Amino acid sequence: MKEILEYLFNHHTLSKSQAKAIMIEIAQNKFNATEVTAFVTIFLMRNITLPELQGFREALLQMAVPVEINADDEIDIVGTGGDGKNTINISTLASFVVAGAGQKVIKHGNYGASTLTGSSNVLEEAGYAFKKTSEDLQQDLDKANICFLHAPYFHPALQSVGALRKSLGLRTFFNLLGPLVNPAKPQFSVIGVYNLEIARIYQYLLQKDEREFMIVHGMDGYDEISLTHDTKIITKEGEKVYSTSDLGFEPVTAESIQAESSIQETAEIFKNILQGKGTSQQNAVVLVNAAVALFHTKKFGNYNECLILAKESLYSGKALNSFELLLK
Repeated sequence: MKEILEYLFNHHTLSKSQAKAIMIEIAQNKFNATEVTAFVTIFLMRNITLPELQGFREALLQMAVPVEINADDEIDIVGTGGDGKNTINISTLASFVVAGAGQKVIKHGNYGASTLTGSSNVLEEAGYAFKKTSEDLQQDLDKANICFLHAPYFHPALQSVGALRKSLGLRTFFNLLGPLVNPAKPQFSVIGVYNLEIARIYQYLLQKDEREFMIVHGMDGYDEISLTHDTKIITKEGEKVYSTSDLGFEPVTAESIQAESSIQETAEIFKNILQGKGTSQQNAVVLVNAAVALFHTKKFGNYNECLILAKESLYSGKALNSFELLLK
């Protein structure tokens, strides 16, 4: 590791093969915590390059525990995290709304590292027991239209650096890898990113995939459609900036979609929204992300029709039913 660090400290970057080899060695615990911390810190001082991201991603997917799930046209809705906005769990809430609307969701998530409450935190607090086998995940998907893959169970490398990420409490390149390494490899993905430079790297990388992607970026720094400002959306077909009114909503305030200061309180907000007790602004930001995800699959009509479906899912209790079935 010393040679690698000296090479990087001299302003060099890694090739794809170098990045892949190093990630495999990190997963195999070949370096001590100090060495890995130093390595991770380099990427806090500069942006990751496309070959580095490709290499890290290939390593994680190669080492991932295999997942075999029988589903057609499934979707993942996920953000990089690390935007520093401390929002409610918007992508996870949107996932249940999408599942309630009839679209199968294979959600990939983790405990919060650069934020307090990640998707794994909120589901665990609600009483969900993480599943480790394809059979159990398939059972969840069949009964609830959604299953949840807790990332450390399927990625040994993420397990080995979990404590380090939490102790740093900062956004690291592992934030960027999470949305790219769902081991079930769903056909569709909606990925939220916190800045446009990362959006570009994702775009270059995902253009080569057979699977469909949508990258969303809140133009004031959110890794999701926040409705606090305009949103840039990038797909294989191109890119466009949408105002809140383009998406059928009034602007919301940053304060209205903030999480609380504890996992327990944030999980309570999560359940309140699914139970129909959310504020109009909380509901709006969940609905817009769900509607865009439904529209992305091209199965449910135009965007306005998808928004109607999302509203029906949330307000009729279908999203809540999907959530409760998953917990059983």
